[in-house]
Amino acid sequence: MRNCKTKTKPMKQLRIVIVCSLFALLPAIGQAQTGPEIFSLNECIEFAFQNSLGVKNAGLDMESAEAKVGETMSDGLPQINGAIDYSNYFKIPNQFLPTIIFDPTAPEDSFTPVPFAQKYNASASINLSQMVFDGSYFVGLKAARTFRQLSTKDHVKTKVDVVEMVTKAYYAVLVSEEGLDLANNTFNRLDSLLRETTIMYENGFAEKIDVNRITVQFNNIQVQQSRATELLRLSYLLLKYQMGMPLSQPLKLQETIEDVRWQLEEYNLEKFDYSKRIEFSQLETSRDLALLDLKNNQVQYLPSLDFIASVGSITATNEGDQLTDFNDRWFGSGLFGFTFNLPIFDGLRKSHIIQQNRTQLAQIDNQFVDLKNAIDLEIQRASSNLEIGIQNLKVQEENMLLADEVFRVTKIKYQEGIGSNLELVEADSDFKEAETNYFNALYDALIAKVELEKALGTLLDNHTTP
Repeated sequence: MRNCKTKTKPMKQLRIVIVCSLFALLPAIGQAQTGPEIFSLNECIEFAFQNSLGVKNAGLDMESAEAKVGETMSDGLPQINGAIDYSNYFKIPNQFLPTIIFDPTAPEDSFTPVPFAQKYNASASINLSQMVFDGSYFVGLKAARTFRQLSTKDHVKTKVDVVEMVTKAYYAVLVSEEGLDLANNTFNRLDSLLRETTIMYENGFAEKIDVNRITVQFNNIQVQQSRATELLRLSYLLLKYQMGMPLSQPLKLQETIEDVRWQLEEYNLEKFDYSKRIEFSQLETSRDLALLDLKNNQVQYLPSLDFIASVGSITATNEGDQLTDFNDRWFGSGLFGFTFNLPIFDGLRKSHIIQQNRTQLAQIDNQFVDLKNAIDLEIQRASSNLEIGIQNLKVQEENMLLADEVFRVTKIKYQEGIGSNLELVEADSDFKEAETNYFNALYDALIAKVELEKALGTLLDNHTTP
């Protein structure tokens, strides 16, 4: 009985260890069973906003612009500096004074060298300056804040570009998935047809050439199937790259082609506002900066006024140990005052700079006209491409359905002995061509949709969560 109890206790401990080990492995098991992350289009875009290097760099530019504002503001704050000077004259310079100063009987043209410095010299001071008035400072501060606005708009522009690239890559994956599905369906259809034709040939109801024709089609669809699989893989890699996601990370998409809408009626082209385009807003901010640059050069004609103050102490001695004799050897000094600077004439330099500023403003006005014309053209082209793309998509979709129906009927006729194998092969070839045209039209329509939204300045709003 004692032996039985002795054996039971280790077994019980072993079960406890096993149970504890299983609990410890649960997180790892859960991770191992976790499949690829499923992303919607908006989630892909939000992921890109967090991980895209372009967006990250634009964010760093915003931080730099914020620091630039702080740098400019610091110029208007008190400037305090401390200084300590020490010098050791290993050879003391002399000044030549008329000897008659020391000896009235000396000739008038005789001079005596006299040292005018101590061997050891030291000083310590604290200096303060405070800007009282400088027109350039206030203009510069406003310019720095405007530059911060420009960096913010550059950040928005980068996000718009990211939305465009991610959306196009996302649609490419959807189209590639649809293409692979149809290629698989065609493979299954031809595989079934080839087996049926082979049986008919073995039973004397079909010829060898019939089997060969279908075999050729079957071999071609295998190649097409491999290409579609590889295209889907590359499309996923491109999407991950645009998102800033590691290429090895698993990813699946939530939407399908049926979830995408591209009706032209969704877009109101009559009430377009140029300010919705970030490029237009960027140009407005550039004009504001140019105006501030002009104003800054104009205020250079105004005087400036600074308050200054200084407190210090100085000593000089021929004995090094006396430098630390602060009570008897160090002598204090202090001052305060104002510095007034008045520009009088600079050779017309500022006048020429101001003329350059006005020329730059005229160029920006011309850029506004050119940008408006370019935006109008972009909207018209994108709208036309989308309208044509939708019409073409409807036609190609109808053609694909008709080609599928022709193949189905031709197959039935062939199986019943009233149709030829050649007609069946041609019907299959026509169906695959109709599929190719459908996918091309589908992708063109989706891309035209993205480009129209970008042209209207609504791409970022339409594809990001509030």
